[in-house]
Amino acid sequence: MKKSMRFFVSGSIQPTIFSRFIKENADKLNIKGFIRALDSGKMEIFVEGDTNSVTLMAPICQKGPRHSIIKQVEEKEEKYQGFPDFRVLNF
Repeated sequence: MKKSMRFFVSGSIQPTIFSRFIKENADKLNIKGFIRALDSGKMEIFVEGDTNSVTLMAPICQKGPRHSIIKQVEEKEEKYQGFPDFRVLNF
């Protein structure tokens, strides 16, 4: 079964390191979608794949790499869109 989630992450985040961390984990879990930095300073992460992989990816998006300080995470389920891969946008 397929599942999609969107996360908006804010806090003390270095966008390049955070994006690389999310992409590496998405690739390991065969997750599709994207990550991008928003003008507001938040990071937007859209993940989709099989339900188990998305479930495993959720806490990774919520925690980030070792030196990130996550202050807030907004998340919501989304409609499956069929992305072909996982991309880091606008860098």
